[in-house]
Amino acid sequence: MSNPAAAQSSEHAESPEALPPRAGRKARKKIRSTYVVKMLPTLHRNIPTCELLSQEQIDAIHNASMDILENVGVQFRDPIALDDWKKAGAKVQDERVFLDRHLVAELIKTIPSHIAYKARNPANDVAVGGRNTIFLPMAGAPYVTDLEGVRRNPTLDDLATLHKLSHMLPAMHSTSHHIVEPYDHPISHRHLRITYSSMRHSDKTFMGMTTSPKNAEDVMQMCQILFGKSTMEQHAVVTGNCNGNSPLVWDETMLGGLRAFARCNQPILCSPFVLGGANTPASVPATVAQLNAEALSALSYTQVVRKGTPAIYGHYLATVSMKSGAPMAGTPEISLMNFMIGQLARFYGVPWRSSGSLGGAKTFDAQAGYESVATLSATLHAGANYIWHSAGWNEAGMHCSMAKFIVDAEQCAMAYRMAEGPQWDDFQTALDAVTDIGPGGHYLGHQHTQDNFQSAFFMPEMFDNNSIEQWVAEGRVEIDERARRFAKRLLAVYEEPAIDTAVNDALLDFIARREREIPTMDALNQTH
Repeated sequence: MSNPAAAQSSEHAESPEALPPRAGRKARKKIRSTYVVKMLPTLHRNIPTCELLSQEQIDAIHNASMDILENVGVQFRDPIALDDWKKAGAKVQDERVFLDRHLVAELIKTIPSHIAYKARNPANDVAVGGRNTIFLPMAGAPYVTDLEGVRRNPTLDDLATLHKLSHMLPAMHSTSHHIVEPYDHPISHRHLRITYSSMRHSDKTFMGMTTSPKNAEDVMQMCQILFGKSTMEQHAVVTGNCNGNSPLVWDETMLGGLRAFARCNQPILCSPFVLGGANTPASVPATVAQLNAEALSALSYTQVVRKGTPAIYGHYLATVSMKSGAPMAGTPEISLMNFMIGQLARFYGVPWRSSGSLGGAKTFDAQAGYESVATLSATLHAGANYIWHSAGWNEAGMHCSMAKFIVDAEQCAMAYRMAEGPQWDDFQTALDAVTDIGPGGHYLGHQHTQDNFQSAFFMPEMFDNNSIEQWVAEGRVEIDERARRFAKRLLAVYEEPAIDTAVNDALLDFIARREREIPTMDALNQTH
């Protein structure tokens, strides 16, 4: 069993927390020599998966979804997709596509049940599907709460900081893509700089922008520079996301991005955007039936574009407060929907994505913690394979808290440990210690304890479990400040992973060319 708490190379390796804020080069070198950045391997879940639905209930939701696809239809607001569906044999009326259940079944069965991701560093390869799970940071925040606790618009440097932290934190299996929006770069150029930041500051797998069909094509070309076109034909190296517009609409922008990824044999998340009670019925089973129909329609389309291309059953789940209309996180119904969606994805034999540490709190407070843990626990017990938004999410995704980012990542490491299940390798040896100690003794000095104390029980670095007297004596440091201090010390020992000089030059040349070709809003305003 791996040790999620340990990213250190020796039993007494010095933690980054011990590094003074203004330590010199010699001190940083000392810490760097003992603190090893080592990602946890793909989580293989060894705990039971929550099977909430009976087979009869699975069939009921499946049949309801098929009725929606056959009789209500799904709107594909994209002429290319409509033409593709006609050629595939679907019934198309205006922009509405009616999908026969037998056609859907034939298409869905060609989606691979497992996806093996090739990272720039082979040690960071991961897999999803079956009992395999990976954790990814959040994406898309227009604000950041930085390492000084200030909420503001993010910059490209902030994004780089978060990509570096993603690289350093063991339970993060990916750097996502635009964890925060870099406001200091033109919108039309951001996808290039965001992708390069993911590639440059980490050698883990990452996600690619699908904010327009052309942007997605740019990402594919950058990946071809980094990995090679032939490698991408054989391996998944990046993931895209295609958001649906519930109820029952897929638009031209997202579908164009889907096609760009599918044509290059790269996985795409097919993600209906659910606001339960607002864009779905005010019913958990009916909401899942609609979401399932939406997801299946997009998953089927990936196979129309390219049969056998990897695809992931996705979704974003929130329920809506009937008092204010605001999206809510961490509610019981969201957990129930995750359990149900997990069973449906396994019923269809496809990998599935959920969201990890969601919350609506405005600061990194108790509400943020409660909501995030409720969501993360449910997704893990539901058997999610691709857990996005696992670190940093706050204020319904409106801002990324760097402090919460650190604590969330540790929560993922704790969840990882729990989901691995109990370790039985030393069961008899540990029982022998009971005989050695007998009644009334203690185990602190026993050899078995000495050999296993660091790995037997997870020891969180972000939680303070000392006495209140010691906590007061040490300055009453609360978790927000503790996490920000830890992040600073972690960044102090960050080392950029090596990248081939010729590849790096080719990436920068591509970015420079595309930035010359793509007009900015300022340039367009001057033209007009």
